[in-house]
Amino acid sequence: MPEPQIHPTAIVSPNAKLAEGVTVGPYSIIHDHVEIGANCVIGPHVVIHDYVRMGADNRLHAHAVIGDVPQDISFDPATETWVEIGDANTLREGTTIHRSTSTARPTKLGSNAYLMAYTHIGHDCNIGDGVILTINCILGGHVEVGDHAVLGGNATVHQFCRIGRNTMVAGFIAVRKDVLPFSMIAGLPARHYRLNTVGLRRAGIKGERYKILEQAYRAVAGGNKSLDGIEDTDEVGYLKEWLAQKSKRGLSGFLTQTK
Repeated sequence: MPEPQIHPTAIVSPNAKLAEGVTVGPYSIIHDHVEIGANCVIGPHVVIHDYVRMGADNRLHAHAVIGDVPQDISFDPATETWVEIGDANTLREGTTIHRSTSTARPTKLGSNAYLMAYTHIGHDCNIGDGVILTINCILGGHVEVGDHAVLGGNATVHQFCRIGRNTMVAGFIAVRKDVLPFSMIAGLPARHYRLNTVGLRRAGIKGERYKILEQAYRAVAGGNKSLDGIEDTDEVGYLKEWLAQKSKRGLSGFLTQTK
């Protein structure tokens, strides 16, 4: 297997662990406690701080900064906390991901995500697989984003918010409360206004499954968060589990209760 290829101007700690096939571009800096999986491409001027662990086939573009200390004035920078990144993610130019404030859990990014330019993932966030963050999207600390969610450009998410799987968050909005899985949310203040029809179709959720999920969405909009009387499909079961979890922010409102 090919050895890591490191540009002569890059600064890579001898203690960092780089797997086969890794390339490191000009002027990048990789600190001591870093593990980088096979075939990752680290572009120019990237900084990877201590306590970062990433899987294989990730691509980091110019000026990405991973693993810097959290923007929490009570945090002691000497504390060992981590960022964990899965496989096959694309982090475009200027992306930042901060390590967690807790020694018990890392800031996490799953696999196959696409983070566009100048996106920010704050400390203690938990980001699922296949997520897309559009340009200038900002996530505060402790935000959870479910698999295959798409967040629009310049969307800002308040700390401790939960964004469910297969959601579509409009651009240029402030998300201050949780976003229901499978839904679309937009406006100021941000409100749910229907299911994420296109995203669900791409995920294979259509036909009778979609109709049942639509019933569940309307039930939640009308105040029936237990989803009593709704057929228990996989999606409805996930909704029930998600709604039963503790929330620090509460659920975002609905534009209407019937549509």
